[in-house]
Amino acid sequence: MPTTIKHPSSMPVNLILAVGVSSVSFAAVLIRLAGAPALTVASYRMSIATLVLLPFISILERANIMAMTGKDWVLSCSSAICLALHFGFWITSLDHTSVASSVIIVTANPIFVSLLSRLILGEPIGRRTAIGISLGLFGGVVLTTGDLEVGLASIYGNLLAVLGALTVSGYYIIGRELRNRLSLLTYVGTVYGASSICLIAVAFLSGASLWGFSGQTFSYLILVAIIPQLIGHSSLNWALKHVSAPLVAISVMIEPVGATSLAWIILGEKPPVTTLIGGAFILVGIYHALNS
Repeated sequence: MPTTIKHPSSMPVNLILAVGVSSVSFAAVLIRLAGAPALTVASYRMSIATLVLLPFISILERANIMAMTGKDWVLSCSSAICLALHFGFWITSLDHTSVASSVIIVTANPIFVSLLSRLILGEPIGRRTAIGISLGLFGGVVLTTGDLEVGLASIYGNLLAVLGALTVSGYYIIGRELRNRLSLLTYVGTVYGASSICLIAVAFLSGASLWGFSGQTFSYLILVAIIPQLIGHSSLNWALKHVSAPLVAISVMIEPVGATSLAWIILGEKPPVTTLIGGAFILVGIYHALNS
């Protein structure tokens, strides 16, 4: 599918894409460095992002928010729940498996998007997409087989990452319809806000600590909200209006490379050969599926 760029030059779009992918690549490492419980990290990530956006939404998007229909609100809340579950599952997975395995599995969400689109939206799966899904699933088997040598904890972490990929796929599918009617700031503001409320409520009910951390931990929590969320996700969402969704998705496939490299350099996590081989199959599978 040809890419439509609304700017006179592709340079601004490519630059924003590069900023977005680079920013989200820092998420896993920053979360590890924060050292806080998963629900705490997820709650702070979404809450800080919402608070930063709130003044802009209040001034610029008040009329658009007031014009939202009941269906819009139901879908926004559903999207928010999917996003909250995604962060809950994925961030927890980082406590049980390597950064490389977790990020590679979560980045395989285009495979799940294709499958869910077929089941929910009735969109057909083409031959190249089917081949891509098969390659991705094979890569997941290779990756998980390698983690068997590490222990059952890594398998549990990988399963949590799969759930993270599934739930973020639901978030993307719901977002497809909402973004046709809502502006970017209205969509992001309502979904981030509702997601933060969900996460705080679950953290409170589960007994997860939301305060009493060191200044260093709070600093990393703020960085998680600003770099991967506000800068990273916002950049990618902005790019979706100017280039095709497949191009953005293919660009995000670079995230595991960046995240794995950062984890190796900063955390000393050298990925095993099986992770690299399995990850390569997953990424090739996604690329194959996206270019069907």
